[in-house]
Amino acid sequence: MSAAPLTDLDRLCIHTITTKSWDLETAAKKFSAAGVKGITVWRDTYAGRDVAATGRMLRDHDLAIVSTCRGGFFPGATAAERQTAIDDNRRAIAEAHELGAPLVVLVCGAVPGQPLADSRAQIADGISAVLDDCAATGVKLGIEPLHPMYADSRSAVNTLGQANDMCAQLDSPYVGVAADVYHLWWDPALEQEIARCGELGKLFSFHVCDWRSPTIDFLNDRGLMGEGCIDIRKIRGWVEATGFTGFNEVEVFSNRLWAMDQDDYLAQIIQAYRNHT
Repeated sequence: MSAAPLTDLDRLCIHTITTKSWDLETAAKKFSAAGVKGITVWRDTYAGRDVAATGRMLRDHDLAIVSTCRGGFFPGATAAERQTAIDDNRRAIAEAHELGAPLVVLVCGAVPGQPLADSRAQIADGISAVLDDCAATGVKLGIEPLHPMYADSRSAVNTLGQANDMCAQLDSPYVGVAADVYHLWWDPALEQEIARCGELGKLFSFHVCDWRSPTIDFLNDRGLMGEGCIDIRKIRGWVEATGFTGFNEVEVFSNRLWAMDQDDYLAQIIQAYRNHT
């Protein structure tokens, strides 16, 4: 049997957090030289910088700016906390516009001890509060459902079904979904909900990595594609069956991989992408 064809790099995007020890200039130079065509920029990498100039620098390296990470964290125990989050999301939208990014990925947030239904209502209210900013700039928001292990404090949106329901509730052209295989691979309704997401026209971005078994750190022990138990190619097939033609975004949090030589790591990312995505 012949090997599966290698995946072309034209749709490969890498998040800056994946090679987090590199500053933005280094990441741009290295990604571009390796043939990577897209970059998702975490907000900490341009903090204190001229954001518009940073966007020009990235485009000068022939990189499409796919999105920024992250907004969200809307729930709060007090009205003041919720307003602080709304204000930060307004800044995130303005920054994305200045950078030239079409999308802000939302890690929606939760409050420990607060009923998840209450946190979800606050998330919907928070997104609604910034939709005028989206309309003014053209920047969209991608709700990223997180694995249920993060439901206590990081996100009360834990399945693609919940994200689709929220998109339907908000009914805005500026609100869709950022689907990450790390968070969603376990869901028995995943194929159905990906199809529904496509029907709604709400699949805004697609993130890939792998779930190592055993996992020794639920935040910082993700694997490269092919290192774990996720059938990434099957899920990508479901995604592309919706008509999605966007980037496949490699987003890896890994103390193990961050500690290695990052040039070697980048080469491994590309090999894993070609062979397992």
